[in-house]
Amino acid sequence: MEFWRISFLLLCAFQLVSAQQTTAPDEVAALNKIIDSWKLRSKVNLSIDPCSQNAPWAPELANPRVACNCAGNSCHITHLKVYALDISGEIPKEVFLLKELMDLNLGQNVLSGPIPDEIQQLQNMQYLSLGINNLTGRVPPELGNLTKLVSLSFSSNNFFGPLPMELGKLTSLQQLYIDSSGASGPIPQELANLKSLQILWASDNLFTGKLPEFFGTLTELRDLRLQGTLLEGPIPSSFGALTKLENLRIGDLSKEASNLDFLEKQTSLAILSLRNCLVSGEIPKWIGTFSRLQHLDLSFNKLSGQIPESLKDFPLLQYLFLGNNNLSGQLPANIISPNLIALDISFNPISGSLPLNFSKRGFSMNVVGTSINANSLLDRKAIGMLQCLQGNTECTNQVPASSFSIKCGGTEHISSTGIKYDDDSETLGAASMYTSSNDQWVVSNTGFFISNPNGPQYIAKTDSQITETLDSELYKTARISPSSLRYYGLGLKNGKYIVELHFAEITMDDTQSWKGLGRRLFDIYIQGERVLQDFNIQKEAGGSKRALIKAFKVNVTNTIMDIHFFWAGRGTCCIPLQGTYGPLVSAVIASPVNAGSSSKPDKKRVGKIVGIALGCVAGFVIILSMFYVWFTKKGAPGHLRVYTDSPRKKGLR
Repeated sequence: MEFWRISFLLLCAFQLVSAQQTTAPDEVAALNKIIDSWKLRSKVNLSIDPCSQNAPWAPELANPRVACNCAGNSCHITHLKVYALDISGEIPKEVFLLKELMDLNLGQNVLSGPIPDEIQQLQNMQYLSLGINNLTGRVPPELGNLTKLVSLSFSSNNFFGPLPMELGKLTSLQQLYIDSSGASGPIPQELANLKSLQILWASDNLFTGKLPEFFGTLTELRDLRLQGTLLEGPIPSSFGALTKLENLRIGDLSKEASNLDFLEKQTSLAILSLRNCLVSGEIPKWIGTFSRLQHLDLSFNKLSGQIPESLKDFPLLQYLFLGNNNLSGQLPANIISPNLIALDISFNPISGSLPLNFSKRGFSMNVVGTSINANSLLDRKAIGMLQCLQGNTECTNQVPASSFSIKCGGTEHISSTGIKYDDDSETLGAASMYTSSNDQWVVSNTGFFISNPNGPQYIAKTDSQITETLDSELYKTARISPSSLRYYGLGLKNGKYIVELHFAEITMDDTQSWKGLGRRLFDIYIQGERVLQDFNIQKEAGGSKRALIKAFKVNVTNTIMDIHFFWAGRGTCCIPLQGTYGPLVSAVIASPVNAGSSSKPDKKRVGKIVGIALGCVAGFVIILSMFYVWFTKKGAPGHLRVYTDSPRKKGLR
């Protein structure tokens, strides 16, 4: 009896093994070639069948991952993930022999070359991610044949030329990530067919022409981002139909002005940024009914009229940026809603008193360049400073300063050539300003890094050595900003100056990893004139953690020097982390032309003269009586005008 029981069990086991499906042989051969091409043999050792249920690469969280469908007579590979493993070379054509693939994730690697035309063979593809690589060529029209696609990403690559109109055939598409892809030209009208689209990230591309009106027909959109392009306004009224939007970021539009009328029914918004879009007209009262809004940025526009009282009704709002507009009237007393962290109303002709609860803990406010009465501040020196900056009082200086030097984001430093760089380590917030201890210069920051996992940090640091300099320590800290960073030299003698700006890219790598594929681009203005556009520290320095100095001759005519670092929506957003973008500067130095200067690192430039000047300015008081008038009468476009923030260390928080 025991014999027959054992025999029966062995027979069942044999039948079970015999019934175990195996992977189609042609797919096994293709997978082996892919593994060898990407040098993944140590991670995927195919000593067992690729579709074995208990294979270490089968779980959803495995990376690399190979998963299969074994519903038929044999198993077919349906999922292939090789994510953030720094695989290089071109995409092997064996990938396209896996014709049952539904999910292909090759994101965050260093793949190069074009997307092969054979990609159209993957007719079952639903999720295709090629983002953050080094792919080149044109975006292939063959992608339009993958009509089952639900999600498509080819962001952060080096493609060129227009988007293919064939993308309009992807009518099942819900997510499209094409930001920083390199695409250019007009956005194809055929994209109007993507009626299921919920997410569209298209920032930092060279798109031209009008902001497409057909976007207003994509009524399932929940997240739309279009910053840093060459698109022209206005924002079409058709956008009013996008009532499901939760995140809307449009920026840097040119030519025609826009208004806010299209927003009236978009009450689902949590993030609304229309920064630098030539938005004009008044802020409508009904915007206060947007109960889900957490982040509102309408800065660098042409808004006019009064700030509506209804803005006090936001229950969840944390960040409110209204600076650099033409808003007037009195500031609503109750504008600081319960959760508000930062309020920027700088450089608007606004009057009245500081709002109630302005001194609450953790709150920062920017009222510079307004006519707000700041007499309720406890810090009398802060009152005098604000009145001076607002042009409401005389500012005198016994002996005008002739130079200043700043170690951005760091503590006091004396260079190898004897230059003393002032401490600039004060923590700044999303709308705040710090005045140096000697009242010789001011730094201001505006903006908030949305989704940055490191939180609201505005100083970058590194422990790595900086090359191409004898002053490595000078470059180990830097000020960073998500929007606008400004330094002002105060009480200067009028005349010609040399401004030296020191840079080293310390947050983006230049390794052969995907982490080295980030691009930081920003603009620099001095005395209201743009001196650099799309400035890329890493590219000009020849790599990361390498010192770079840019020198400029400027003229001071009213005792003020204005140095403005401005993010215009360009560059990658998310390499190596979300929120890695915007201006970065390591040090600022200004000295009279007759003191001599050099744009080459580590040569004696102005050390002795700057040292003498710094020793003489201990008792200086700021001369700023014409500060506000001088800048606001320039009549320059929004981002060219002065945009400073209120003192934090000396009164306002």
